[in-house]
Amino acid sequence: MTDLPALRQLTMNRVLVMLREPEVLFWIFLFPILLAIGIGIAFSDPSPEGLTVAVERGFLEEQYLKGLEANSELEVTVMEPEEASEALRRGEVGVVVGRGEAAVNITLRFDPTRPDARTLRLLTESELQRAAGGTRPLAIREEEVRVQGQRYIDWLIPGLIGFNLMGTGLWSVGFYTAQARENRELRRLVATPMRKSDFLVSQVLARFLFLLGEIPLIIFFAWLIFGVVVAGSILSLGLIMLLGASCFTGLGLLASSRVRTTEGVGGIINVIMLPMIVLSGVFFSARRFPDQIQPLIQLLPLTALNDALRAVYNEGVSITAVAGELGVVVLWTLVSFALALRLFRWQ
Repeated sequence: MTDLPALRQLTMNRVLVMLREPEVLFWIFLFPILLAIGIGIAFSDPSPEGLTVAVERGFLEEQYLKGLEANSELEVTVMEPEEASEALRRGEVGVVVGRGEAAVNITLRFDPTRPDARTLRLLTESELQRAAGGTRPLAIREEEVRVQGQRYIDWLIPGLIGFNLMGTGLWSVGFYTAQARENRELRRLVATPMRKSDFLVSQVLARFLFLLGEIPLIIFFAWLIFGVVVAGSILSLGLIMLLGASCFTGLGLLASSRVRTTEGVGGIINVIMLPMIVLSGVFFSARRFPDQIQPLIQLLPLTALNDALRAVYNEGVSITAVAGELGVVVLWTLVSFALALRLFRWQ
């Protein structure tokens, strides 16, 4: 039979141990609320996801524009042609209504790889025909966006690379360091003629070695399965990835610099990661968030890294064109390593 007094004491002991871990308390109670608030702000638009239509400025007659706006299921926004094309690539709009060829009045551009893109195209076409009054149907041409670099999948892959650099950097370094401290491995290392800085640098070098197999595999399968190609310099892309890996390795060391348990470091790492997963434009554009918090979002290391990766990967720009973004990444790297070196505890 179960020994109820012993079971009660063991349960209370476990609860008290958890209450002594502020990281665990934050992760269990407070962080889900903050995460829900962040996602709620990003998707606070009442329109269903993917039902945003961009209309090229100065193109549609007023009656057709009003016809689209009259449908409560559609969110209609007027943009310059270049801006609309960029919004379609970033996944911020589902369909672009633009000028057609000589024999066609209207062209509807959409990315068939996006969820609900075809449904949105049919709904947009229906509303345009309704606005025409049915007396003479509009000539509407559909144009599927399949040009490399202009699809949602092209925009997504660099974000996934940035996400991978963040996740593996934080977990592989932070979790190992906390585990080594918990197992007293660090105490044995400190007894050797080893400098603290050597230990920290060794974590960076080991992380670089894993990059040699980790990132090329993602790039290869993105090209093989989806036809996503690198438009810019491979050397520039590699340098950006090295800077990103250094940055998140430093943050992983900082996260684990004083934590004594793997449970504690797990909570801290998730607190670092999840806001950036939501805010930094991994799966959807960071421009969904209000303008008031955009300066804060642009200062996050993953935001800067993703922007730099996309500029080189998709647009083929030179590395000097993303110097501002790389400056943010380098700043986070230097600060995290400096703090980790100062705060690091061996026991």
